This record gives sequence, structure tokens and C-alpha cells, in this order.
Amino acid sequence: MTGISGHWAFAFGVLGNIISFIVFLSPIPTFYTIYKKKTAEGYQSIPYVIALFSSMLWIYYAFLKTNVTLLITINSFGIFIETIYVGLYLFYAPKKARVHTVKMLLLTVVGGFGAIVLVTQFLFKGVVRGQIVGWICLIFALSVFVAPLGIVRQVIKTKSVEYMPLLLSVFLTLSAVMWFFYGLLLKDINIAAPNVLGFIFGVLQIVLYAIYSKKEKVILKEQKLPEIQKPAVIVADDNTNANKKLPELTHEQIIDIVKLAGLLTCTEKSHVATCPHDVNCGVEATNVENNIPKLQTVEAT
Repeated sequence: MTGISGHWAFAFGVLGNIISFIVFLSPIPTFYTIYKKKTAEGYQSIPYVIALFSSMLWIYYAFLKTNVTLLITINSFGIFIETIYVGLYLFYAPKKARVHTVKMLLLTVVGGFGAIVLVTQFLFKGVVRGQIVGWICLIFALSVFVAPLGIVRQVIKTKSVEYMPLLLSVFLTLSAVMWFFYGLLLKDINIAAPNVLGFIFGVLQIVLYAIYSKKEKVILKEQKLPEIQKPAVIVADDNTNANKKLPELTHEQIIDIVKLAGLLTCTEKSHVATCPHDVNCGVEATNVENNIPKLQTVEAT
């Protein structure tokens, strides 16, 4: 890389490496959760297998080109970290998910990448080989950048940004910008072109996040929880024919009332048992019962 454009390309390449490095590390919280739960159930391995395949494609393309050392550095790290992610997933995944992941690895990393290397090595030579591999990388990168359309559709449908991490969207957008200028300054359309689409989808995600996050806040403010009506205790006194509302009872006071009611019942039964032939005894008990205020639980209005 010579001249001013070469220096600028190097600068954008370094920035692209830094931002892509952060993006590669973004799944760490997910795998920390998997480690704590000791299971990968509920998680998918597709993003990590595809990222591994993509890094392998780009590093193969970089070896066929010149002056793209920064493309080799970041994708070497990508292969390393994605291999760890896939390995951890296989270790903690249930049997069915483990078998599915192994099949995907055999189909993409072993079969797909192996076939691309063999075909391009034996059927094409020189510059043409680099162009063919570049087109494959371009098509695959475009398909990867189109993948977030599913998340965009979900956000519009549910009017919720719960499944759209803003920070990751911002870093992916910045990464697309850096690699676009890196490819543009190197006059490499295979690097620059897919990142145009990546930038567009990244900005779209950020705009949607800004729109629907505000709507969510407004909805939360407008929604009010229904007031829970608390039961109130009213004493009905038959002698005065009046209802008196008492203060709200505590849990301990309610227990005391229950105990007192049980004690009065036991006392009445004991009193009847001691004088079963005394008529006045029953009358006195009836008078005592009539003079006790009655407790009624009603809903407060």
C-alpha cells in the first residue's frame, strides 16, 4: 500500500479490526449464561457456524490477494474465537442440537469450504482464481447481511425492540463503514460492495430501535395497574343499629381475632356442658352471644 490512499486504507483496516474484534466478543455473555446453566438448550449454533465459515472464506480470499494483511489478522481471530464458541456449544448442547450442529459443520466447514478450495485450486489459476473466490465471498457476505431482515420484520410486527440489541447494531454498522472504505481505497469491490448493504441494514435497525423504543416508553407510561381493593372490617352492632368501620387489620390482629372466636366457642360449649338442665344458663349464653358485636368482611368501595 503506497501513497495517501494506502495510508488511509491501513487506518480504516485497523479500525475495522478493532470494531470487528469487539463484535466477535459480543457472544461472551451468552456463553457465560450457558456455562452457568450448564446447558445450551434454547440457543442456536447457526450464527457461530456461519461466522466460522465466513472467516474461513475471507482468509482464503486474503491469501490469494496482496496487500490485505489486515483482512488476514481479523479473520484469523474470527476462526479462533468461533471455534471456541462452537466447541462450547457442542459440550453443553442437548443430544439433538449437538447432532444438528455437527451436521452443519460437516456441510459448511468441511464439505462447503473443502469443495471451494478444491474446485478453485484445480480448475482456476492466477487472477481468475482470486476473482472466483472473491465473488463467492461477496455472495455469501450479502446473504449474511440480509439475515437481519428477520429481526427487522419481528420488530415491526411486535412493535418491540426486545430482541434487537442496540449496541451490537451500532458496532456492526461501524464495522461495515470501516471495511467499505478499506475495500474502496484498495479498489477491491468484493470487500467494499457487501458492506454497503451492511451499512444500510445497520442504519435501518438503529432507526427502528429509536422509533419503537420511544413507543414502548409511552405505552408503559399510559398503562396503569388496576387498584387492588383491600377488604375492610365493619362492626355491625344490633343494639345500636349502626355500622362502624374499623381501621385495616394487620396479619397479627386477624390471628388474634380467630383465636378469640375459638376461645369464645370453647367457653360456650364448656358452659352448656356444666349446666345442661339449667334453663337460665342457656338464656345467659344467648344474651352473651347477642351482645357480642358481629364481624363482617365486605369489599371497600
